[in-house]
Amino acid sequence: MRGRYTDSNTVRQKNKYVRLLVTVGSILLAAGILFMIAKFSYNHFFKKYNSSINVDSLYKFWEAKDYKKVYDISNEIIAKDFLNNAARTLHGYSSFMLAAAQTESQSNQDLLDEAIINIRIALQYAKENMVPQLEYMLGKAYFYKDGMKNSADAEDGGEHESHYYADLAIKYLTMSREAGFTADDLFEHLGFSYKALGETLNSIAAFSQVLDTPRESDKLLLAIAEQYCNAKETASAKQYLKRTKDKTQDDEIYLRASFLLAQICFDEGRYEEAEKQFNEILEKDKKNVDAYYGLGLIYEKQGDDAKARAEYRKILAYSPRHYGARKKLASGS
Repeated sequence: MRGRYTDSNTVRQKNKYVRLLVTVGSILLAAGILFMIAKFSYNHFFKKYNSSINVDSLYKFWEAKDYKKVYDISNEIIAKDFLNNAARTLHGYSSFMLAAAQTESQSNQDLLDEAIINIRIALQYAKENMVPQLEYMLGKAYFYKDGMKNSADAEDGGEHESHYYADLAIKYLTMSREAGFTADDLFEHLGFSYKALGETLNSIAAFSQVLDTPRESDKLLLAIAEQYCNAKETASAKQYLKRTKDKTQDDEIYLRASFLLAQICFDEGRYEEAEKQFNEILEKDKKNVDAYYGLGLIYEKQGDDAKARAEYRKILAYSPRHYGARKKLASGS
């Protein structure tokens, strides 16, 4: 009996220690969990608090047009808080503004890529009222990327323009416009994007929204004239070409407008007017071989072969391998 009692007492003692250990362990575990929750809440609160302070400063720098500061601070916020949409949006916007101010081609492309990536991410999590503005900025970024891509291709010796991003510019600018967003340059960018894709009538329609507004420019008037030429609406084309020449102070734009006007007049058989346009070109650029060639063709049409050949010989002084002039002289024209 005594041994049985001793064994029972020992078991009770062991059970008591086990319960004590379990209780202590539970308390420690609960304390650990509470500590982790408190730590997480503390870090999360101050992380959001710091992000909020930084975002407030972002808006101040944005209003001050300090885009480099906006770019740097927003980049820091995103590194800590990937889905901070205010920082993501302003990082995209500031990347675009820095790209527009850059002169080095590769830097432009890199910044535009960064702008596009960040604006696309921001679009996924944006509040409904922010979506049209983000679509506008994304369309604008694609518009600039398309233009810069073609400039880079031209520098590399490319002969033909390839508009890889004009369709995306049209897509997002149209979505923004249909959602009710307005911006001074929206229709202008739409017009040039449609022009890039050869969508003549859509381009004219978009450009027409900019006429007689502060956005009207010599470049815009020339673009409209070119589109009317493509549409074979020569009366309208001539009207805008004359407006371009009256408005512009840019020699290159003046020469392009004069040449198109000369071509139209030549095709219509109005040779005196065409001659006048070609001579105006040569007053500004005496080495313009296209103008000499145009004069040669006019004199041929008028039956003055000697005068025509004189114009072709002038071409060879500036461009000895000019195929058209050499062929005309070799044929005795």
